[in-house]
Amino acid sequence: MIRLTPKAAERIKAVLLRENTPDAFLRLKVVPGGCSGMSYEFAFDESKGPDDVMLEMNGARVAVDSRSNFFLSGSTLDWVQTLMKSGFELKNPNASTSCECGVSFSTDAFPPPAPGTATCKTH
Repeated sequence: MIRLTPKAAERIKAVLLRENTPDAFLRLKVVPGGCSGMSYEFAFDESKGPDDVMLEMNGARVAVDSRSNFFLSGSTLDWVQTLMKSGFELKNPNASTSCECGVSFSTDAFPPPAPGTATCKTH
């Protein structure tokens, strides 16, 4: 199960209100790629998939497909806003390594690719 901080929930609700899409939710996904082997994807969606795990906390809804849920179980989704960046941030206890940018990660079960064979999406 994934946890949402109050800040993350407020940000999700604010975006949906601004976009006038009250039935939408945030979708979290883990996809192959990035310098550490797997990357996080965040998108707003209105269609629930057959294997989605739906979570609702503090009035905000999040969907995670069953494959991604395996990698994200126990994670906490937060919203951070500083002078240097703003965005959703996942604190993933399953990640054994991660890219400096924090978008890409690997686990003990799925180690990172060999050096020089992957590139970071954000650099």
